[in-house]
Amino acid sequence: VQKLHHKMDNIRTDYINKTIAEIVKTKPSYITIEDLNVKGMMKNRCLSKAVASQKFYEFRTRLKAKCDENGIELRVADRFYPSSKTCHHCGSVRKNLKLSDRIYRCECGYVADRDFNAALNLKDAKTYRIA
Repeated sequence: VQKLHHKMDNIRTDYINKTIAEIVKTKPSYITIEDLNVKGMMKNRCLSKAVASQKFYEFRTRLKAKCDENGIELRVADRFYPSSKTCHHCGSVRKNLKLSDRIYRCECGYVADRDFNAALNLKDAKTYRIA
C-alpha cells in the first residue's frame, strides 16, 4: 500500500512539473494565479481529500521558481477577487453563483465555461500583487 501511495505521489509531482514546463515554455510576459483559501477548503468534507491530493502549495512554489528562472512576472490575485462571478464581456458581477453552476450565463447574452471565464478575468485583473 505504501508503494502504491508513493507511486501516486510521484505521478502527481510529475504532472505538476510537466504542466509548469508547458506553461513557461510559451514565454508569457506574466502569469496570474489566484490566492486560494486552502485552509478553508480543507474544512469542507466533500472537497478536503481532493484538495489535499492536488498539492496547491507545491504547484505555486514550483511555478514561482520557474517564473523567476525565466524572467516571467508572477501575479497573485486577491482571494476575494470575483474572477468566477464577473462577466468577462460586460463586467457585471453575479452574486448568486453556485459551485455547481459550471456554465456561466450573463444577462448580456455571454455564455462560457465558468473556469474559462475566470481565466479571462484573471488575465485582465487590475488588482494583484507580484509574488
